[in-house]
Amino acid sequence: MSCLTDPAGVDPSDRKGITIMTNQDGRVGGVDSHKDTIHVAVITGVGQPVDDREFPTTVAGYRRAVAWLIEHGPMDAVGIEGTSSYGVGITTVATAAGLRVVEVNRTRPAERRKQGKTDRLDAYRAARSVLSAEATTDPKRASIEPLRALTVTRRSAVKAQQAAWRQIGALLINAPAPLRDRYRNLPDAKLVAALAGSRPEQQTDPALGDTMHALRSLARRHRDLAEEIADLETRMLTRATSANPALLAIKGVGPVIGAQLLITAGDNPDRLRSSASFAAVCGTAPIPVSSGRTDRHRLSRGGDRQANAALHHIVKVRMSYDPATRAYRDARLAKGWTLKAVFRALKRAVAREIFQALAGHCAVPDYSDLRPARRAKNLTQTAAATHLGVWPARIGELELGRRPNEELAARYRAWLTAA
Repeated sequence: MSCLTDPAGVDPSDRKGITIMTNQDGRVGGVDSHKDTIHVAVITGVGQPVDDREFPTTVAGYRRAVAWLIEHGPMDAVGIEGTSSYGVGITTVATAAGLRVVEVNRTRPAERRKQGKTDRLDAYRAARSVLSAEATTDPKRASIEPLRALTVTRRSAVKAQQAAWRQIGALLINAPAPLRDRYRNLPDAKLVAALAGSRPEQQTDPALGDTMHALRSLARRHRDLAEEIADLETRMLTRATSANPALLAIKGVGPVIGAQLLITAGDNPDRLRSSASFAAVCGTAPIPVSSGRTDRHRLSRGGDRQANAALHHIVKVRMSYDPATRAYRDARLAKGWTLKAVFRALKRAVAREIFQALAGHCAVPDYSDLRPARRAKNLTQTAAATHLGVWPARIGELELGRRPNEELAARYRAWLTAA
């Protein structure tokens, strides 16, 4: 996968943010969003209050709020708190009406202690943060929400499945000896299958029958959740591939990791002005902690922790399977780096690579030649999978472009050529 550069020789990810320019005749809006109401305020181009009003969080209320904003004259921009939560409704309506919407962070606790906290004050603060260029980020588009819904549902299903598995283990430890010995040495998958197919009603001992009934219930729950997770991951793969196929071509990025990174960046990653801003959002921007003769950096503890965990997973996968990453790790450790420092550097490099794919600066791999070439030589997916050391389903996903992998594709093409 190749990444494009700017014609002027500048990395496109290093373009600076655009400051919102206003004039004295223009107006800037601010919105403080809540579950049942939104408070909207308008200020002049020099920061003077004009008017403010409260509206209900209904479609009609959003439309009245936007119409009210437009009535006050040319609207340069509207700052909205919570554009991905309570403010998503007003964000959608305002954007559809042609207004420039800017995402505004919640008021800092120090400012609230100094100036107080009301919906009216927060709405004016939102407007002034846009006017002062403190807030310049565009909101995420609502089209990414289905992927967020799938990710949240999968996460809860995984937690429930893990809880069921822990409960199975705990019950088996305290189960009667005959029952414990029967299932002691079974592998995980066979244990779940055996417990799910057990028949506690055939037990003559009521206590043993009740324990087996509980184990069967947990095993069936675990099995059903596994099927649910697999279905959710299939949907996540389809939607993530459709949203950004270049992202899933990056080594170490699968449907779950890709979905989380898309949620963090949104499907309009141009809202993040550079790879450095994306790294800051993910919490991988290095933090200097130098003092005296010590000159070093540490990992950031801020940012989106789910995205940070996704980048951490990518680095761990590459350390296990990517020779170049292992060579980099060994070289840095030989120079006296700590493993944490190596992770910090690699996560920052991965964040830069991810941003290039999200921003559309990377070419999308084309695998449309693989299936016709295989069929022309009367080869099966099973034969290809056996030679390449992967599952047959992985070959099918690669041929359809659902899970890009350039290394696997290169080995596949070489095998087809030699076959």
